[in-house]
Amino acid sequence: MSATSDINPKMKMTKEELGLVIDQYDGKTRTGGIMSDARVPNYYRGKNGYEARKVCDNFNLPYHLATATTYILRAYHKHDTPVDCITKAIAHLQFELDKIKDEKANL
Repeated sequence: MSATSDINPKMKMTKEELGLVIDQYDGKTRTGGIMSDARVPNYYRGKNGYEARKVCDNFNLPYHLATATTYILRAYHKHDTPVDCITKAIAHLQFELDKIKDEKANL
């Protein structure tokens, strides 16, 4: 038996054939190998295909700042009005400020 016949046929399939990639760049490759995740709703993607969570990860943002950022980035895309998202973003910014104040008080 040859080595190639022992390989699972799915291992030879491309990401597109497996349904793992959405062609968000009209077939063009972007530097850095940015791939889209089909589980991520469109309101978390910018016009160039950047995902809010990946932007936050790239900047190494702590939880509350990352959450506030994602709410801000989706604010005009998820609901008819941005008020709910902006309110949630403000709450998470306040949580981060409270955490910083608590850490400073406990030094």
